[in-house]
Amino acid sequence: MKEKNGALLWKLFFSTFYLSAFTFGGGYVIITLMKKKFVDGYHWIEEEEMLDLTAIAQSAPGPIAVNGSIVVGYKLLGLRGALVAVLGTVLPPFLIISLVSVFYSAFRENYVIGQLLEGMQAGVGAVIASVVYDMAAGVVKEKNPASLAIMAAAFGAACLLEVNVVLVILACGLLGVARTLWNRRTRV
Repeated sequence: MKEKNGALLWKLFFSTFYLSAFTFGGGYVIITLMKKKFVDGYHWIEEEEMLDLTAIAQSAPGPIAVNGSIVVGYKLLGLRGALVAVLGTVLPPFLIISLVSVFYSAFRENYVIGQLLEGMQAGVGAVIASVVYDMAAGVVKEKNPASLAIMAAAFGAACLLEVNVVLVILACGLLGVARTLWNRRTRV
């Protein structure tokens, strides 16, 4: 069993390392790619669980990519899995930033690299739109009126009323806790 867990730890490390090394655009992008790899590819996690883990990662303080790695790693292999997944997620940016800092002045003045980075912003926007679509599709598929109302209210508050996203996330988190407590109370 230890050998199997050891192999799974290595696979988890290399998966999170790879995702982190080749993902541009921040945590929302890596969460989508984690879903594709861990839910669709490896079948380590169910889609509904990934949505729950994503909600936890988004509402916890800190970088979403690291939080996502923590919850996925912990779900798979407990504390060791969480530590290995975080190491795999944090190591590539650390190495890249260290390398960039050495050559900062050359990168800063290079026109081609500046244009390349600006072009990547469009791709990042498309990936974030894909995340929103996938998460909304999961909520719509569930056909829970309360979830649909919360999603519509959160979208309206953030996009139409321009309420600070942090406040929207906190409000949704409180609503989620209240719904969970209510559901537990009514089952007893």
